[in-house]
Amino acid sequence: MDKNLTKTDRVILILNNILLVLLVLCVLIPLIYIVIASFTQPSMLLNNGLTLNPASWTLEGYKRVFKDPEMLIGFRNSMFYSAAFALISIVLTLFAAYPLSRENFVGRKPLMTFFVITMFFNGGLIPTYLLVKNLNMLDSIWAILLPGAINVWNLILARTYFQNIPKELREASTVDGANDTQYFFKILIPLCKPIIAVLVLYQFVGQWNSYFDAMIYLKSANLQPLQIVLRSILVQNQPSMNMGTNAADTAQLQQIAQMIKYSSIVISSLPLILMYPFFQKYFEKGIMVGSIKG
Repeated sequence: MDKNLTKTDRVILILNNILLVLLVLCVLIPLIYIVIASFTQPSMLLNNGLTLNPASWTLEGYKRVFKDPEMLIGFRNSMFYSAAFALISIVLTLFAAYPLSRENFVGRKPLMTFFVITMFFNGGLIPTYLLVKNLNMLDSIWAILLPGAINVWNLILARTYFQNIPKELREASTVDGANDTQYFFKILIPLCKPIIAVLVLYQFVGQWNSYFDAMIYLKSANLQPLQIVLRSILVQNQPSMNMGTNAADTAQLQQIAQMIKYSSIVISSLPLILMYPFFQKYFEKGIMVGSIKG
């Protein structure tokens, strides 16, 4: 601890550290509980709770989850929806943010005001549903990918990031003969890796956790994302019958329903857990630089 800190500063720093430790524990304890519960035998989990004894662990929950074709289809669909949605969203957001960051762009302030208003007011569920229906996007992947592709908050972050890039860089590129398109793709985009990483993470995680749009717009089972399958398991307490093969398995399935729930949660969380280490080095820089100036 810095010796130049006052007594008040030391107290505040200690209290902040204690608060951060408590917040970390609030996240880690449920996560550790779910992971251990996903391996614990159903009878042990029901009668004695969690155990750290490997002899009482089993992979039965994971085996049944991976045997279920609905889970595999849902996992595949969610990966596709999340990746495609992030890509479409980033492209549209960057293309919209760049002209809005230019001071000489005619109509910049009215357009920005219009975008900000949509953060507080929208058309509502029924008009949105009718719009999707009239565009013939019901029960198609486009109903998931297009309606929410532009997020105004992400647009503001990207615009602010562009505004913080020195204007001299644009002037130098103009002297070298670069037009707006060349400057955007060859100079600006390579400098925007931090904010792009932040936006990709936001959109991927948001779409991965989303289920409401799919529940409203999708009817075909082969288009359902993973979250819809998890909803039937976790909320409606209806494990898929594909996880068992006969009447005996059906009875056994009810006994290990809790373990299947925990296994499903762990599997659905893995992509997000694996993504964060790769985006971490960009995340803090991107979110801080994008919030300095507005």
